[in-house]
Amino acid sequence: MTTLLQRQELVTQIREAHTQGARLELACAEVGISIRTLERWVDGPDAEPRADGRPTAIRPEPINKLSHAEREQVLQTCMTPRFADIPPTQIVPILADEGTYIASESSFYRILKANQCQHHRGRAQLRRPREPKRHLARRPRSAWCWDVTYLPSTVRGAFFYLFAVIDLYSRKLVGWEVHESEGGDQAAELIERTKWREGVRNGMVILHSDNGAAQRSFTLQAKLRELGIEPSYSRPGVSNDNPHIESWFRTAKYVPSYPHRGFTDIEHARQWVLRLVTWYNTEHRHREIGYVTPEQRHTGQSHMVLQARRALYERAKAAHPERWRRKIRSWSEPDHVWLSPPQKGAKAA
Repeated sequence: MTTLLQRQELVTQIREAHTQGARLELACAEVGISIRTLERWVDGPDAEPRADGRPTAIRPEPINKLSHAEREQVLQTCMTPRFADIPPTQIVPILADEGTYIASESSFYRILKANQCQHHRGRAQLRRPREPKRHLARRPRSAWCWDVTYLPSTVRGAFFYLFAVIDLYSRKLVGWEVHESEGGDQAAELIERTKWREGVRNGMVILHSDNGAAQRSFTLQAKLRELGIEPSYSRPGVSNDNPHIESWFRTAKYVPSYPHRGFTDIEHARQWVLRLVTWYNTEHRHREIGYVTPEQRHTGQSHMVLQARRALYERAKAAHPERWRRKIRSWSEPDHVWLSPPQKGAKAA
């Protein structure tokens, strides 16, 4: 709904543009209204815009509206000790069985809400939405995500289990192992080896995962406390709270070399994963980190790589300026990465 002042400003701008040769329809579209809206606002080419009449319009009451006495009867019925702890979905059929009809179920809810009486009834705790765990990574080795996925074997119904740990900031696979079973013991050993390999000190890294059996096992939790690693978990029943490792699993299973008929044995699976991780970390240009490899970003080389790309593009533009209508490609990388980013408009802390 636009105010009278806003309408006057918009109409003035449209008329000025139309006087200078712009089509009236295009001038209206430029300020975000249609020509039909302009015709409703003004009566003629030189007429002043009218104020919106909806707020002051006199509207007759609907013929099916409940009377004041009936609305009071609804409130009094809901406030009686008999119905104090049950919702209108139960009150209405109970009254119907007794031969009493006051109003519909939706009218009950509407009247209760209008009188600020629509509250949680009963002793059960009210469900509260859970906020996702939000983590901000501004450097490597500050936040890791990990999970387990199935690798099929050539025997139907038999699987191998790929444990993988990815660095949130650089997207590098910092740890992985393939086992014949899934459990907390294997997970604890993997996390410990990954910590020493990466040179992580106590209290330096956060480890995020979902709520699987291996992730929630007492063995792993005890090991994390011993290593000084802070655990973080997804919300129960939410499938998109750990998207980075899930995205890597999809990348792994959709590469052309993936053996769709299954792995012959565990050694075959380990050798294949080794080749995949080597390619991913050292050759694959990741879109979300400026098309540099995870290894380059993890070691801090990405800055020089992107700087060299920008210099190359500057030389190409200087050699053929007629081929460039705009600025060169930015070739930049994000300075931080969110796990479960906040709502739009929130700034990184």
